[in-house]
Amino acid sequence: TCFLFRSPKGFPKLKNDTFLRAARGEETEHTPVWCMRQAGRYLPEFRETRASQDFFATCRSPKLCCELTLQPLRRFPLDAAIIFSDILVVPQALGMEVVMVPGKGPTFTEPLKEVEDLLKLRQKVDVTAELGYVFQAITLTRHSLEGKVPLIGFSGAPWTLMSYMIEGGGSTTMAKAKSWLYRHPEASHRLLRLLADIIIDYLVGQVAAGAQALQLFESHAGHLGPELFQDFALPYIRDISQAVKSKLKEEALPLVPMIIFAKDAHYALRDLAHAGYEVVGLDWTVRPQEARAQIGKDVTLQGNLDPCALYAPKEKIGELVKKMLESFGTQRYIANLGHGLYPDMNPEHVGAFVEAVHAHSRHINKH
Repeated sequence: TCFLFRSPKGFPKLKNDTFLRAARGEETEHTPVWCMRQAGRYLPEFRETRASQDFFATCRSPKLCCELTLQPLRRFPLDAAIIFSDILVVPQALGMEVVMVPGKGPTFTEPLKEVEDLLKLRQKVDVTAELGYVFQAITLTRHSLEGKVPLIGFSGAPWTLMSYMIEGGGSTTMAKAKSWLYRHPEASHRLLRLLADIIIDYLVGQVAAGAQALQLFESHAGHLGPELFQDFALPYIRDISQAVKSKLKEEALPLVPMIIFAKDAHYALRDLAHAGYEVVGLDWTVRPQEARAQIGKDVTLQGNLDPCALYAPKEKIGELVKKMLESFGTQRYIANLGHGLYPDMNPEHVGAFVEAVHAHSRHINKH
């Protein structure tokens, strides 16, 4: 069970720092592994814990977030935990209402339609007042992990959040949000800047609360081409890493490794390599050797098994993992999926993936 601690200081000593060492480019005995959406609906215990609760009410309960974060670690020897939360808590902090509609997903009751709608957003957000529940969840979980593995905090990136706020939910084309970029470039930059400023405070607050690494999710990068990405996504991605690092220094907080995961941004790997992140996460559409060639040797890579590979028989999962490790190399590398786990996946296959990464990387390192 999760215990509440008054003080975020005095955290238990970390026992397995393989993930942090790989993120910093230090040598590791095995390749560390974790999965995006590892705290999720593919686990029966997750569905049971979540059954009676509204999704965002769950996000606002530190105790439930702690429990959901720990569930996968009770089953699998993962090398990192990622706090259970959602990227849309940031638009909520700006005053927007988001509800989780069963079968449809997150839905904004009043998405942004006109430039004037920006005035409805809070222009100054006190992240501790609005998102303190995430900080509490991180502190509680960090204690409850008892130093087993490091805890990752995260946020959505500005463009991804902006696209949700305008589309009002998921979209196959992002046409409404992209039309803003073409029709209202200044207003778009105003919104992206507002989001970036909150994200910076939010990420720094997560480290103060106990997060030992941070991941920025630019999940909708694939809807932008190289030019729009260059103008409306990359400058903010860069700015967030720089500002977070300088604030952490100012506040004498640990300089934690930062991961950028820009899904389907294969066209921007070189830029992302120089955006100030220790780790670049890759989706499954990128060839490992090509990514390494573009990103260079000074940045750790994370990824990128096709999540659907986990539908394969266990032996086949092992073969795919071995091939992936041989392509990436076992060092300066964190194994993961190329996106998140799906709700209908067999937990045993997730276990097979995790164990294959450990077994094959140890074997490769020995020989």
